[in-house]
Amino acid sequence: MAQPAPLICPSILAGDFARLGDEARAVEVAGADWLHLDVMDGHFVPNLTIGPDICRALRPLCGLTFDVHLMCAPADPWIEAFAEAGADVLSIHPEAGPHLHRSLRRIRQLGKKAGVVLNPATSVDVLDWVIEDLDLVLIMSVNPGFGGQGFIEGALKKIEAVRARLDAAGSSAVLQVDGGVKAENARACVDAGATALVAGTAVFKGGAGAYAANIAALKA
Repeated sequence: MAQPAPLICPSILAGDFARLGDEARAVEVAGADWLHLDVMDGHFVPNLTIGPDICRALRPLCGLTFDVHLMCAPADPWIEAFAEAGADVLSIHPEAGPHLHRSLRRIRQLGKKAGVVLNPATSVDVLDWVIEDLDLVLIMSVNPGFGGQGFIEGALKKIEAVRARLDAAGSSAVLQVDGGVKAENARACVDAGATALVAGTAVFKGGAGAYAANIAALKA
C-alpha cells in the first residue's frame, strides 16, 4: 500500500535572513505543512541562529505550525520563552538537560507538542522511557549545527528502528527526519517510516517562484 505524503517542514535556516517574514509567507503559499525553526546556541552545536524574538516576529505573518528545534544546552530555560513566542511544537535533545522526562512534561504543560531529537550517535533506546510523552521524534540525518550537509545513509536504519518502536507502543507521534533531505532521498525516508521531512536548501533553492515545485518534489 502506498505511503501517505509526508508533512514538509521547510527550515527557515536556509531562507534569506534579510527577508524572513517574506520567506515564511512564501513557503506557506507554496504548500508547506510546518515551518521548522532551528535554534542553535553556539554551545551545544557550533553555530548561532535565532531566538524567541524572531519566532515572535514571524508568528503573526505565517499560519503554519511552528516546529521549533532547540539545539541548546541547557534547553529548559528556553522552553517557556519559545512557547510564549508562538511555538507549536518544541523538540529537545536528550543530551541537552539532566531530566528529559521532566522537560517533555513541561512542554506539554504549556499546551505545546513535545518532541525528542536523536543525533546520529544517539541510541533509540532513550525513547523507551518517554514514548508516552512524545508527539514527535526527530531523527537527525546529519550532525546538527549547519545547513547544507550531506544525508547520512545510516539514518534510514534508525528511522526503521524508531518506526518499529512507535508502532509497538501504539504511538501516533510524528516521525520526522532532518538533514540533507532532498527529492532524491525523500522517498527512502518515507518508505523507512518517516511521516515528516525537514528540508532547507531543497525547498529554498531557486527563489520563491520555485518553492511550490520544490515542495511538490519532496512529497512525490
